[in-house]
This record gives sequence, C-alpha cells and structure tokens, in this order.
Amino acid sequence: MLLERLNGQPENVEFNIPCMSDYVGVVRLAVSGLATRMNFSIEEIEDIKIAVSEACTNSVQYAFDNPENERVFISFNLFKDKLEIIIKDNGKGFNIDQLERTPIENRNLDDIDETVPRLGLGITFIKSLMDETTITSEPGKGTTIQMAKHI
Repeated sequence: MLLERLNGQPENVEFNIPCMSDYVGVVRLAVSGLATRMNFSIEEIEDIKIAVSEACTNSVQYAFDNPENERVFISFNLFKDKLEIIIKDNGKGFNIDQLERTPIENRNLDDIDETVPRLGLGITFIKSLMDETTITSEPGKGTTIQMAKHI
C-alpha cells in the first residue's frame, strides 16, 4: 500500500504541461489518482481537484503575455500524512504586497483599478479548500503556489 511505503520520506511525482487550458484536466486526473491512492475521502479529493485546477488555470491564463512554448511545472509530494502540491510558472509574476485585498462582495466595480492585481476567487478557493497555502511571486520571475491537504 502506498502510505505504508511512505516511511518518513515523501514520494515525488513531477511533470510539466504546455501553458494551455487543455492540459489543466490532465493535472486534475493526475492529482485525483494520487489522492485516491492516499485514501483521501471523495469530498477531499474534489476539494484538491478544484484547488489544483484554479492554480493551474491562473498560470495558464495570467502568467504569460505570449504563452506559446511556455510551461507550467507541477510537483506532487506524497507524505504519510499529507499531499503537497506545488504549481510554478516562470511568467510575469506580480507584487503580492500590492494586491488589492478587498473581498469580492464588497467591491464597487466602478472603483476598481484594472492595473492593480487582485486576490481573485481562484486564490480564495485554494485557500479555503486546502489546509496550507503559500503563494510567492516576483515581477518578471513568476509565481509559485504551494498547497497541502492533510489526511
């Protein structure tokens, strides 16, 4: 059994996908299979799939002005007590400190400055569905979303 083999050392599964929305489903299938083998519940697996989809979709849609020939890197680290997922792109990145953090429901659409990135629904979903979430980004160097779900 998979969890019995994870004797303190994580197993690592890595791959990268073309920066195209068609491949987000492939990542969903991969994480679903891994989470199933780790004995997550059906509800937890659905939460993980949504979070991974949102993170990959953010990279595919926003990381690159010209995504042709660009890649999104995905790493799954399987621990005995959790599944850690890292999604990274080498795209535009952004300054996290300058994010407008006004909740969506409190925003006046007439007052939104489109030049300022916002903490969107995707990131909000990821943070609410996963047990751990860390986002690092630097303008011109890309974005990394690290998330984990505990068993």
